[in-house]
Amino acid sequence: MSHAQVHVVAHPLVQHKLTLMREKARSTNSFRRLLHEISMLMAYEVTRDMPTQLITIETPLETMQAPMIDGKKTVFVVIMRAGDGFLDGMLEVVPGARVGHVGLYRDPKTLVAVEYYFKMPQDMHERDAIVLDPMLATGNSAVAAVERLKETQPKSIRFVSLLAAPEGLKNFHAHHPDVPVYTAAIDRQLNEHGYIVPGLGDAGDRIFGTK
Repeated sequence: MSHAQVHVVAHPLVQHKLTLMREKARSTNSFRRLLHEISMLMAYEVTRDMPTQLITIETPLETMQAPMIDGKKTVFVVIMRAGDGFLDGMLEVVPGARVGHVGLYRDPKTLVAVEYYFKMPQDMHERDAIVLDPMLATGNSAVAAVERLKETQPKSIRFVSLLAAPEGLKNFHAHHPDVPVYTAAIDRQLNEHGYIVPGLGDAGDRIFGTK
């Protein structure tokens, strides 16, 4: 299912694992494992139209031309810290990808994203960037991260989240209408504290077992 620049990954396995992750009683270990599995499944959707090139190989029977992707041209851009939980599963599918990091924290009073770290591979103009953050809530962190990423002039940018709120999608595409968003679900709304509801709580806290 997709609408404009929003693609909802409705595969039954993705939805099943997301339901398990939403459960309040789910342990940190189980939550982390499920996120790893769901990120692998979502990687297949995000990379569905990744460009390939033909190379010459030898099968046991003959020489042939066969397609290969250039994983080194892909950059997974992690929005710290919750985005780290998304990364390992993505790298299992595209092990040759480079990794960039954007460090942001949300001011608890203003909900505005504040940057404290930014590190990308060289030659970003040759690379396709896939930004990872499990929660697209207010959208402020996503907007700030992609705005900063655009300064490096990557070939393309995609944004991947586990959950999104309508308010976050509206905010994000008001600033970045050219960037497609891939998500497993669009939840009902944000609460007064800027959390997605029904949601699954604070993704970073549930991944790392912190409060």
